[in-house]
Amino acid sequence: MQTITKVFDSHERARRAVSDLEAAGIPSTDISLIANRHVNAKYVDKDEASNTAAGAGLGAAVGGGAGLLAGLGMLAIPGVGPIVAAGWLAATAAGAVAGGAAGGIVGALVDVGVPEEHAHVYSEAIRRGGTLLSVKTDSQHAVRAQAILDRNEPLDPVRLGEDYKKTGWESYNPEAPPYKLTEAEIERIRRPN
Repeated sequence: MQTITKVFDSHERARRAVSDLEAAGIPSTDISLIANRHVNAKYVDKDEASNTAAGAGLGAAVGGGAGLLAGLGMLAIPGVGPIVAAGWLAATAAGAVAGGAAGGIVGALVDVGVPEEHAHVYSEAIRRGGTLLSVKTDSQHAVRAQAILDRNEPLDPVRLGEDYKKTGWESYNPEAPPYKLTEAEIERIRRPN
């Protein structure tokens, strides 16, 4: 198995990629999505504590063919804050945090083969309102999964990291306060492209 991970500046693009992956026969249990809670209107005005509790069962298999997007729930990751998430990677990152294990989201990404520098950029992108999508697949389906993700216009982690560094960012800091998005940013993220 290999893991393909991408980050999108549009939640809608990531959602389309999930739908395309599922339509191509990739099981929803092999797909993970992690996003800042502000990308989804359902979660923006909710109480963070109750949403975190409601998302405690995250990672359970989504049954009945409902697909990954039907299983979105809330949980909190230090430095990212409340997130909307579903799938195996979100459960791994939350488990590392809940169990006191070091690494959290960066550690979970590195564990599945994402280069550490990219893991920091992806984690920061989530914190800033991006949506991360990760797919576990065998080599037979990897080319198709990669093409689906690329077709939905993910961000280049090298370029994104360079842009962050221009503003003084060095690496993802789980102790930093989570970003709160402005209304304009929330609307930009929600708007389909």
